[in-house]
Amino acid sequence: MFTETIDLPAAPPFDLAPSLRFVCGFTPTSGEQTIQEGTLTKALRARGRTVVAQIVQAGSGVRVTLHGAEPFTPDVTEAAADRVRFHLSLDDDLTGFYALGRDDPGFAPVLDRLHGYHQVKFPTPLENLVWAILSQRTPIAAAAKAKRALSGEFGNRLTVDGAEHTAFPDIDQLVSLPEGRLAELAGNQRKGAHLHGALLAWHETDEDFLRTGPYEQVKDFLLGLPGVGPWSANFVLIRGLGRMDETPAEKALLGAASRAYGRTLTEAELRKLAERYGPWQGYWAHYLRAAA
Repeated sequence: MFTETIDLPAAPPFDLAPSLRFVCGFTPTSGEQTIQEGTLTKALRARGRTVVAQIVQAGSGVRVTLHGAEPFTPDVTEAAADRVRFHLSLDDDLTGFYALGRDDPGFAPVLDRLHGYHQVKFPTPLENLVWAILSQRTPIAAAAKAKRALSGEFGNRLTVDGAEHTAFPDIDQLVSLPEGRLAELAGNQRKGAHLHGALLAWHETDEDFLRTGPYEQVKDFLLGLPGVGPWSANFVLIRGLGRMDETPAEKALLGAASRAYGRTLTEAELRKLAERYGPWQGYWAHYLRAAA
């Protein structure tokens, strides 16, 4: 086993502890990482290789110990670091968001509870896309089973400290699966077709464009994928890409906001509160859900 240790800074304020608490309750990745004594251990794919990252708070950022079956090259280390940084949103500058939140009496207690929390996104936006398709009109247990089946199709496993960790497949692996096999693994012919079409299109685009390209263009790309409607597109924009420009007025958010603000809110009132946060409204909504 080969190891490499890197320190990654985070935009202040940052506290890994609320991120670990969030991961413990995040159903789509349940059982896919371990958390012990303040350390998050997670398998990931970097430049076609499976790597296990052990992540712990170090000063105002994190220290990451990478484990691999082969010696680390600079490009693999850089790719793994980028995955960790993006997964934990270490670069998110929350200064403007916190300034708005502190001036909002209903929301300020939520900030206090989650102070220093940077959104934990899906490990990759690709994984978010696959989950969005698998979980549509499907019990969570069935979607999780299908996701495990997809991951089990490839040998992305590495044992660290006596525990085996499996990385979710990368796009080159997933796009190699024919539609019929995707349908078998998903347990549904329609989902198999949607996955096949969406993965082919995803393979032809650039993740940097999805992360940083014009918001409306990225949204249009997602809406053009098979099996992706407005809700799924917003889901991937926020939870997979960290694009916080909009927030859907869904029932769960309405309930969380009503509890935080101490009154039953209408959808119109929710939208008005969200608009106050401008480009931070996705973060505002995520904090409300995380606090609930």
